Amino acid sequence: MATPQPDCSSPGMDATSSSVLSRVPHRGKMSAPGPYQAAAGPSVMPTAPPTYEETVGVNSYYPTPPAPQPGPATGLITGPDGKGMNPPSYYTQPVPVPNANAIAVQTVYVQQPISFYDRPIQMCCPSCNKMIVTQLSYNAGALTWLSCGSLCLLGCVAGCCFIPFCVDALQDVDHYCPNCKALLGTYKRL
Repeated sequence: MATPQPDCSSPGMDATSSSVLSRVPHRGKMSAPGPYQAAAGPSVMPTAPPTYEETVGVNSYYPTPPAPQPGPATGLITGPDGKGMNPPSYYTQPVPVPNANAIAVQTVYVQQPISFYDRPIQMCCPSCNKMIVTQLSYNAGALTWLSCGSLCLLGCVAGCCFIPFCVDALQDVDHYCPNCKALLGTYKRL
């Protein structure tokens, strides 16, 4: 004759206490401590208690809440017990609105000032945008005229005073682009 097993559906008994009671050998009539009595009759044999992972929710995927609508959420939501409850408050980031008056950003590269000397230099021509080596042209400048005047004062009046106009080292230098013939810069001696 089989002894009756406690029923898990009786009030105050949970799966843990009923499984403990089912493992204890029974002799005769068994009573639980306190005001609870095990129900007699056919019962379902309880299964093993849930595992730690099942109880705590480890290695289970949390359900994601539905995407909130922008703006404040108002009204009541019906809970699992049928009672109304306030919805959780979600803070949403506003979506950027495309601006019709958007400002276009343009990058401007400023070229460093180039120092011109009395010899040709390699550079990028600003008018034709080609890499070039400048062509030189010599013109009379302030140093040329001062040299001529000082030679005249020393007595070189018979034509020797015009020698500075033939010496390139005493004249100013103009730099030209060989492609577009644009004047790129001038080197002044004084």
